[in-house]
Amino acid sequence: MSDNREPEEQPNPWMKSLFVWGGIFLALLLAVSMFGGSREAPGTTIAYSDFKERVESGAVEQAAISPDVITGTLGNGERFSVQRVEGDDRLFEQLDAAGVDYTGEPAEGGNVLLMILIQTLPFLLILGIAFFALRQVQKGGGAGGAMGFGKSKAKLLTEKQGRVTFEDVAGIDEAREELQEIVEFLKDPQRFSKLGGQIPKGALLVGSPGTGKTLLARAIAGEARVPFFTISGSDFVEMFVGVGASRVRDMFEQAKKNAPCIVFIDEIDAVGRHRGNGIGNSNDEREQTLNQLLVEMDGFEANEGIIIIAATNRPDVLDPALLRPGRFDRQVVVPIPDIDGREKILAVHMKKVPLAPDVNPRTIARGTPGFSGADLANLVNEAALLAARRNKRLVAMQEFEDAKDKVMMGTERKSMVMTEDEKKMTAYHEAGHALVSLNEPASDPIHKATIIPRGRALGMVMRLPERDNYSYHRDKMHANLAVAMGGRVAEEIIFGHDKVSSGASGDIQYATDLAKNMVTKWGMSDKLGPLMYEQSQEGYLGMGATQRTMSGADTNKLIDAEIKRLVEEGLKRANDILTDQEDKLHLLAQAMLEYETLTGEEINQLMKDGKLDRPDAPSGPIPVAPSHGSAVPKAGRRFGGDNEAPQGA
Repeated sequence: MSDNREPEEQPNPWMKSLFVWGGIFLALLLAVSMFGGSREAPGTTIAYSDFKERVESGAVEQAAISPDVITGTLGNGERFSVQRVEGDDRLFEQLDAAGVDYTGEPAEGGNVLLMILIQTLPFLLILGIAFFALRQVQKGGGAGGAMGFGKSKAKLLTEKQGRVTFEDVAGIDEAREELQEIVEFLKDPQRFSKLGGQIPKGALLVGSPGTGKTLLARAIAGEARVPFFTISGSDFVEMFVGVGASRVRDMFEQAKKNAPCIVFIDEIDAVGRHRGNGIGNSNDEREQTLNQLLVEMDGFEANEGIIIIAATNRPDVLDPALLRPGRFDRQVVVPIPDIDGREKILAVHMKKVPLAPDVNPRTIARGTPGFSGADLANLVNEAALLAARRNKRLVAMQEFEDAKDKVMMGTERKSMVMTEDEKKMTAYHEAGHALVSLNEPASDPIHKATIIPRGRALGMVMRLPERDNYSYHRDKMHANLAVAMGGRVAEEIIFGHDKVSSGASGDIQYATDLAKNMVTKWGMSDKLGPLMYEQSQEGYLGMGATQRTMSGADTNKLIDAEIKRLVEEGLKRANDILTDQEDKLHLLAQAMLEYETLTGEEINQLMKDGKLDRPDAPSGPIPVAPSHGSAVPKAGRRFGGDNEAPQGA
């Protein structure tokens, strides 16, 4: 994703350091070996005159002559050594005359170079260590140098790391078209400048996690073929004050040298939050970093040819000065894909997978509402892994269905041993959810019901909407409250008041949260009116914390009473349905005990005909006589699939 100027291949810093220190260690060993004491000659030390006399008398049998010492063996086998005297030119003539076998050569020439090397080696060693340390201190790289913590950690992506284009981005056509203009600016700036247009300085990608913000930014660089620097918002902030601002300055200096280029800041909310909301005064490290970023993006110095692209899933926490035109000129929303977008995303990821003829991306897209691009990529990968475990050569539709159930509802816990009473309690609980859902017109259709433990749940009813929903109506919310209470009501009807289990804890939490939002945020209480009584708070309360804006005692009491009323109305609606259709409740629960998992179509057929048309169905009607034995109370079963988020299991 860079231009034709291919960056130089940088050596591995760890290997370079290893070679440097290895060389220093070898030099030290050489110095020790050279200076490590005198080489003591073996044998008896004799005087040089005595040695000469023994040579003349024939007592010397062998000699080894070095520049400083003469060693050898006498005729009786005794070893000797003698310090050589310089200037004795007749020594070799005497040895030849006496027939002594000698080796070695006279001290001449190369000895001087060796002595110079020995004398200068310590100084060379000290200079080398000093040069290495100085280079580390003055190094220009980011984390490589000892003083490099003030340098930018932005990485330059090249085509070696995989070039991404708009063909690899699917399902977010509107966002892609909006960013296509930036690509055209980078390719042909004169086309716009001759009409007075200026290149955008920045684009903020806003969207839920997994929607493809980072992939979209890489595609812009891939299409424009310009240098692409990437950095995370958390890379700016360190414990040292001023480091973040220094890294911002260095990042823009690098970008100016490679202009025109793109700088991508991922998770910019780590450094771009509202000033004044953090702990400490306005001079803290994060705010200094943000101030420097604001100045660099639109200050006195013009940064021509540098386009900043940032991504976040929390635009509400960003500082207003960061979002104004001239810094981030445009905000591009990267949404959760609709059914057509999901089909295109699946087609992109399925190119890498050998598919069976029965695989239909449109069918899979219809069954995955609310899935992001990352969720769909994970779905395709899970299906491929399932096919590999089953020793298949092609990935069939069955693998995609099983992978979808695994992603949406969790992995089957087949090794979990449940007693018969627990299975029966779970079957009636899930049958209660399913039966209330069938009798609530505003409820989403049932996709699947199971009493096989999945994830943290002992059983689950999964519902999927018929189409993508972008808003929810009052009647649907009341239907969801009734469906949520269906499991608890079924337990009480069948097993009695004292045998109600803790398995409905997740249902109660869901119903309470839904009723609370209806009253405090969505204005669906006639007594309280269309007012917001609760809003999310930032700062000390942290992300996701809420606080009531009208905190009067009477108002709070009325809010709590309305929440309780809405949940109890859902409980009453579920009780009326299950009491009137108790025979169908028994029928559905017994079928779930028999088959463990039923699809939505099978549940509808069972309610209509009283039997199931499937190969493993027993002959005759399904027995419906319930057993009112005791059940072991349990925790952890969830109201699966009845959350508003279609993928929430």
